[in-house]
Amino acid sequence: MNFERIKEKLAILADAAKYDVSCSSSGSNRKGVKGDLGNTSAFGICHSFTEDGRCISLLKILLTNHCIYDCVYCVSRRSNDIKRAAFTVEEIVDLTINFYRRNYIEGLFLSSGVFKDPNTTMECLVRVAKKLRLEERFNGYIHLKTIPGASDELIREAGLYADRLSINLEIPTKEGLKLLAPEKDHKQMLSNVEFVKNELAINTIEKQKYKHAPKFAPAGQTTQMIIGATNETDQKIIHVADYMYQKLSLKRVYYSGYVPVLQDSRLPSLQSQVPVVRENRLYQADWLMRYYGFAPNEIVDDRQPFLDLEIDPKLAWALRNSYLFPIDINQAPREMLLRIPGVGVRSVQKILMARKFQTLSYYDLKKMGVTLSRAKYFITCSGATPLAGTIDPLRLRGLLLGQSHSKHKQLFTGQLSLF
Repeated sequence: MNFERIKEKLAILADAAKYDVSCSSSGSNRKGVKGDLGNTSAFGICHSFTEDGRCISLLKILLTNHCIYDCVYCVSRRSNDIKRAAFTVEEIVDLTINFYRRNYIEGLFLSSGVFKDPNTTMECLVRVAKKLRLEERFNGYIHLKTIPGASDELIREAGLYADRLSINLEIPTKEGLKLLAPEKDHKQMLSNVEFVKNELAINTIEKQKYKHAPKFAPAGQTTQMIIGATNETDQKIIHVADYMYQKLSLKRVYYSGYVPVLQDSRLPSLQSQVPVVRENRLYQADWLMRYYGFAPNEIVDDRQPFLDLEIDPKLAWALRNSYLFPIDINQAPREMLLRIPGVGVRSVQKILMARKFQTLSYYDLKKMGVTLSRAKYFITCSGATPLAGTIDPLRLRGLLLGQSHSKHKQLFTGQLSLF
């Protein structure tokens, strides 16, 4: 094996894989030390989280950055003059096993540019997973990207060897995809997602009937959308995400702010990079839909199609609906407790359990992890004078923004203790 050439390929293809955020990195750079186990500084190492909250290290790479498509938003598009590379199936298997044995990783995240055609590319991805499972007896985590347009048979086989499958929707709407990637078919992408959804449902039934039925993508499927390459509003993006959750049973939708890669009349200017805070607000809105019971139209609507970049969407909703407050912590149902700014899902569970045995006060809420500096303006509880309704929503917004800015300033100047 030519180790220098492998190292060069790894540098190229790990760098190209960084644009896929459906496996986010922790940014750690601890180097290996003699006598210690583990190394997070090798090319391509990133981190993901399991259902039970464990952080796992993954080798995150592309099979190749050669691509037959010319999507204008993609750094690997065929017309881009970049250094190209490709791994063989055996090279990826060897890298994965060797990294695993050195305790660098616990799994593999494998995607690819589309070379020759979707089926050829998908077949190679499946061969990697199959070889790892059957020949190397590898039981670590494997996440495979589903290649749009690949056959149902190959996708089904991929699900038998991978823990998770994902297909990037890329641009939220078919109109946007047609503008920036006319060679791709939005309908075909959704068809692949629908197929995986159906296979997961069938597998669930089979597992109930037959104890030893083979698993199919037990960690489910995800997708990713590029934000800001086209002019979709946050309202449209959130509705697309809700459709993916409700109709296609996705585990996660990831949002990636567009990074300018070239000057093109169809793209935003090179100076108009999507602010990171917009990504953050979309993730917060996504969280509200998945865990807090919010409907898309409660978060954004025709009057306000974009999320407020200054305040989080839960607080924005509360200020727009100030007539619903104050909420009595000791009486309100779970669905209303979840809507109080500064109160999280775990805190709600603690409140529901604790109030069976006692009447809760501010002191009790603080011990439960409630952010009282925010929540106190929206609640009432034992021994407290309600502040809700005593301050105009616009003034309250300014007050909370001022507190937030002050806290950040103290944090960066070292005046605020984190512990």
